[in-house]
Amino acid sequence: MHLSRKGAVSLLTVLILLVFGFTNITFAQDIILKDLESQPVNLSHYKGNPAIFFFWTTWCPYCRKEMKTLNQMYPQMKKEGIALFGVNVGELDYKVVKFIKDNAISFRVLLDRNSAAAYDYEVIGVPTYILLDKAGRVIMQGNSLPVDYKDLLKNNL
Repeated sequence: MHLSRKGAVSLLTVLILLVFGFTNITFAQDIILKDLESQPVNLSHYKGNPAIFFFWTTWCPYCRKEMKTLNQMYPQMKKEGIALFGVNVGELDYKVVKFIKDNAISFRVLLDRNSAAAYDYEVIGVPTYILLDKAGRVIMQGNSLPVDYKDLLKNNL
């Protein structure tokens, strides 16, 4: 098989994009979790507004600190149209409820009882942040909230 120079360049460009993942857009998984009031929440239904999913546990000291910080930040996030969800990974309900009450957490907390959402989102350890743009695309995943998270979300609106 003989490719023209233009065909070879096109093929090479496609291969480079595939290798470096530039064409791989990840969308929010169609996962349903229950909140603390046993109301179902489908993680993929938050299209239209940017969202932050914070995967955490009560026994993780970094998570506990981040939950308190996020709670302070939440009123401003809400004003700016950013949805915030704490996704507790694999703990018993009563432990999560106690932590939320003891710390007066005001944003919505979801229960990933069997860690299925953490598995589907390839969460490796807690804390983990996942930022979604308004189209429901995962634009960032990491163990800390970037200082420029608003810019990341706004640039992907």
